[in-house]
Amino acid sequence: MPPTLASLVHHSALKLTVRAGGDRLDVPVRWAHVSELADPVPYMEGGELLLITALKLDAEDPQAMRRYVRRLAGAGVVGLGFAVGVAYDEIPKALVEAAQEEGLPLLEVPRRTPFLAISKAVSAAIAADQYRSVTAGFAAQRELTKQALAAGPEGLLSALASQVDGWAALYDASGSVVAAAPEWAGRRAARLTAEVERLRERPTPASAVVGGPGGSAPAQGAPGAGDARPTDAAENADRVELHSLGAGRRPRATLAVGTAAALGTAERYAVHSAIALLTLTMERSRSLQAAEQRLGAAVLRMLLAGEPDHARAVAGDLYGELLDAPFRVLVAEPASAKQAGDPLAGLAGLVDVAESAAARSGEAVLVVPEGGRLVALAADGGAAVAACTRYAAAREGKRTGGSGDGDEDAMVVGLSAPAGPIAAAAAYKQAEQALSVARRRGRVLVEHEQLAAGSVLPLLADDAVKAFADGLLRALREHDATGRGDLVASLRAWLSRHGQWDAAAADLGVHRHTLRYRMRRVEEILGRSLDDPDVRMELWLALKATSAE
Repeated sequence: MPPTLASLVHHSALKLTVRAGGDRLDVPVRWAHVSELADPVPYMEGGELLLITALKLDAEDPQAMRRYVRRLAGAGVVGLGFAVGVAYDEIPKALVEAAQEEGLPLLEVPRRTPFLAISKAVSAAIAADQYRSVTAGFAAQRELTKQALAAGPEGLLSALASQVDGWAALYDASGSVVAAAPEWAGRRAARLTAEVERLRERPTPASAVVGGPGGSAPAQGAPGAGDARPTDAAENADRVELHSLGAGRRPRATLAVGTAAALGTAERYAVHSAIALLTLTMERSRSLQAAEQRLGAAVLRMLLAGEPDHARAVAGDLYGELLDAPFRVLVAEPASAKQAGDPLAGLAGLVDVAESAAARSGEAVLVVPEGGRLVALAADGGAAVAACTRYAAAREGKRTGGSGDGDEDAMVVGLSAPAGPIAAAAAYKQAEQALSVARRRGRVLVEHEQLAAGSVLPLLADDAVKAFADGLLRALREHDATGRGDLVASLRAWLSRHGQWDAAAADLGVHRHTLRYRMRRVEEILGRSLDDPDVRMELWLALKATSAE
């Protein structure tokens, strides 16, 4: 505890006497300052005990004393020490009454107590408080380190919650709560996902305060770490500090610390120690992740080469059922060329979502950078695939809503149909095809199954297909434009009736011999035979492509 006016009054060597403001002696004293200026306010910072002898004050003028005391209180001065036996044998009544009116503590300093003794007492108390805080901080650091080594992040959070007499929670890179202490804190932490998401948009290190002084809502108190489960009102009343974690530009996790009031020095040491330990743990994980990524690349090459048995032999323990059960292949690329030099930079959000979802559900997921793209294998029907689909849908909404311009995380994704290890190469090809369609259509994610279950006609909207169709039919349209026949409509009717002359002629309202003449003219103009099924197919697709405009 820092020194207070009460602790100075009870200091046996100082012999101070309270003359006014006795009900406000529990205020902390930041410093003791001596000034005989008529207006010392410009030199005050707040929290000081001001010591005076009133050599330059008219301490017996009630109006002057009211103005003087009011300005001191407004500047944050916490107390006034008046030395008797120098300029005045006792504290003037005008000053005592002014201090009582303003509620400013007024202490009488006896002649035998020098101001230096008071200053030394304040300084010694502040130093002792800082020493206690540092000592407590080192003790907290030792305990946090011990718990982190013994029980991992969960143990560290429990120790931190106890140190700050509040609660603590850890969020992964996707903003989901992965651990909280005490147990009831998980629900409170889950309500802060929007604030965590906003913090993740800022480069590390970054922090924010939610609730409490300086936060987004007033603090009214929060339960201690050992308390029973709090009420909803208590859960929403605490002060929460959010700190992003990670050594790179993009945060890899977020730490939340909830307390009833602002953290003291010892609690601050504990929080900073927790941030350092968690960051160190994650950086170690990053090195392991890099090694795992290299192994994953080798496993992917084996699967694509049709050697699933070799892949199981090399990494069966690491990837488990992923190499046996049906999986999906996901291929992702940055949406813009400027991102292509570093695929992880533009696709880090997708990687975070996939890996975090897999970790929470106990699934294995393989993520490998491949040139300017990312390739991922994830269990069919698993949490990772579902999380990636939701993430892509959210980015699709941002794009269609007009808020995705210049988004550094803009991407295109292709997702294969379910496949087994022996068909990995085919699944990879499917994902590439879906990726190509997604890029042409301006979509974020396309699943190969959607293409197979749908119609080929939407694919005809491609500009290259339209250009081919225009070129193929141009001569027929130029002929029709002269008014010498209706070859395009006749060709469409004939193809739609699979070459049945009577049915097509009836649709056109002409004689079948007229239709036969027109089809011969089509062959003459195009220089192609309608007996060739490839020619009929190309003409039908060309008609479909141009009619879709």
